[in-house]
Amino acid sequence: MTNPAPIHPNQALVDAGEATLPDLPVCDHYCGVEARMRKSLQLQAELGPAFDVTLDGEDGAPVGGEVEHAQLIAELIDSPLNAHGRVGARVVPVDHPAFGPMLEALLPRAGTRMAYLMIPKPNGVADIDTAVAAVDRVAQAAGITRTIPLHALVETHGALREVQALAAHPRIESLSFGLMDFVSAHRGAIPHSAMSAQGQFEHPLVVRAKLEISAACHGHAKIPSHCVVTEFKDEAALQAAAERAARQLGYLRMWSIHPDQIRPIIDAFAPSAAEIDQAIEIITAAQAAHWAPIRHGPRGREQLHDRASYRYFWQVLQRAHRTSFAGGPQLPAEVRLAFFA
Repeated sequence: MTNPAPIHPNQALVDAGEATLPDLPVCDHYCGVEARMRKSLQLQAELGPAFDVTLDGEDGAPVGGEVEHAQLIAELIDSPLNAHGRVGARVVPVDHPAFGPMLEALLPRAGTRMAYLMIPKPNGVADIDTAVAAVDRVAQAAGITRTIPLHALVETHGALREVQALAAHPRIESLSFGLMDFVSAHRGAIPHSAMSAQGQFEHPLVVRAKLEISAACHGHAKIPSHCVVTEFKDEAALQAAAERAARQLGYLRMWSIHPDQIRPIIDAFAPSAAEIDQAIEIITAAQAAHWAPIRHGPRGREQLHDRASYRYFWQVLQRAHRTSFAGGPQLPAEVRLAFFA
C-alpha cells in the first residue's frame, strides 16, 4: 500500500469559504521626493519584495502640483524600477479637488502594475464607497480589467467610529493608523508626547485607537498596519516600538519613513529562530501524520497538538516566509520547496 501524497497546510488547515489574510509584506515604506522614491525602488529591487514601497502623492506632493506628482508616480510604477510588483501609491483625500485628476494621471498608465491605492483621511465607509466608484470608473475607461485593492488610513474620528465597517469593506485590504493626524484631530487634548516612540504606546486614547483598528482588521481578515516612528535615527526606539506593535497590539505590518527603518521593522515582525524551528518541527510532523493529533517535545514534557495549534504554527511559517529577504533570514530550502514553491 502506497502512502498518500502529503496534504499542503492550506488544504488541511483552512476551512472552505474561510477568509484568508492578504499576503502583504510586513513593512510599508513611504517616500514622496523623486530622488528618495527612486532610491527606495532600487533598494527594493536589491532586497526583494520583503517590503512594499508606497509612493506618496499626498504629503509628498507640492501644494498645487498633485497631478504632476501623480504623473511622476505613474511613470515610476510603470518602469523597470518596479521589479517585484509591490509598489503602491497614496493619493489625496476623496474630497480634495485633485482626487479625480490624480486618478486620471495614475491609473491609465500604472493601474495594471499598481499593488494598491492608499486612501487617506476617510471619514467613514461612505468615503471608501466614493473612492471605489471613482477608481473603478477611471480604470474601466482605461481598459483595466483587474480590481485595484484599496488601503485606507484611520486618522479621523469618523473613521475610528466606523472602523469595523471599514475593515469589513470588500475592497479594503489593509487599514493603517495615522498617528499624527489622529492626535491633531483632538485639538490639543492629546499632548505632543503621544506622538513619540514611547508615548504612543502609553496615552490611553492612542492605545485605544490602535487596539480597535487591530481588532477590527483581525475580525475581518484584513491587515492592520502600524503607524510611523519619527525618531528614525534612534534604532533602539524603533525596534522597541515595532516589537510592541507586533507582539502586544497584534499588528502585522508597519510604516517606514526612512530606509534605515526597513530592516529593523522586518526583523521585529519576523518570528525568532526558535519559533521558526519549533514551527517547522510541528508542521512537518503533523503533515507526516496526515494532520491527525501528535505529541511534540522532550520526553516527559511532550505537548499534544492538533489542528487548532497547527494553524498557529503554520501562520508562524507564513510570517517567516514574508520576512525573508536577500541578505536576511531565510527559511531552509527544503521548507521553502515543500510549502512555498
